[in-house]
Amino acid sequence: MPFYRFEDLESNYLTPHLSTGKAPVIEGKYMYFCLLHKTAGTGSELHYHPNELLIFPVRGKINAIVGKDRRIVGPGTFVHAPAYARHSMKATEDGPCQYLYIKDKTWTVVGLAEDEAVPDKAMTVNEVNKKYNVGDRDKHQKAQGKSQAIVEGLNTCFYPIVETLDAPRCSARRVNWIEGERLAFGFFEVPSGYDEPQMQAGREMFIYVLSGKLQAQSDGQARFVANGDIIHVPRGAAYQLQVKSPFARYVLVCSTPYLENRIDNMTTDEAEQARIHMKPN
Repeated sequence: MPFYRFEDLESNYLTPHLSTGKAPVIEGKYMYFCLLHKTAGTGSELHYHPNELLIFPVRGKINAIVGKDRRIVGPGTFVHAPAYARHSMKATEDGPCQYLYIKDKTWTVVGLAEDEAVPDKAMTVNEVNKKYNVGDRDKHQKAQGKSQAIVEGLNTCFYPIVETLDAPRCSARRVNWIEGERLAFGFFEVPSGYDEPQMQAGREMFIYVLSGKLQAQSDGQARFVANGDIIHVPRGAAYQLQVKSPFARYVLVCSTPYLENRIDNMTTDEAEQARIHMKPN
């Protein structure tokens, strides 16, 4: 199915022993696409994971750390955590936060404590929720060995894009594109009358509508979409976006050739260690 809304999906704690974050998860073939919720003053301990992470706040403010860089970020600022980068995301004391949370599927969405070695097998969301309650840090059985968390040399991982999500519209089509090793992120502002041409998707994509209305086509299905709607475009599927309001904003995330090649060529043992399902939702 190419069309989703997060409120229609079940929400679960992703790493309850290390974080209060709760989210519905949409699985593609190459990435996880989530909307993480955290209540005021709560969030994650310093942790890491073998997959790359993209974060884009849509509500509230985050007290964010990537490596050693700490910043307060809100809607309009993109955060990039490379694979193995140590990080923490907490809602500020003045209110809850929500942010788009995208990970590649070389590992599950379950994180690892900053001083924990990468285990022989990742835990799934179901497994970690059966084993731990929120805050069970003292009960956490860490994989023994050397942590692979990266703290130094991460460079700047914070990208201010727009002051607020309801900022005045631009006079022309504008795209901010940020491409990591495994995942890419685009912020689009598109005026009425500019229709993206129908194309075959060279990469797997998820599109999240921030404002405005669009006529969306993906993989043989069509629908009008608006704020909060999600479009999944499998690699190779036909798709098209047409703005049907005076102006629209949306974000688009996609896999990279590196990620696709890595997952497509995983051995059975590697896929089992990462606990990934090759068939998307």
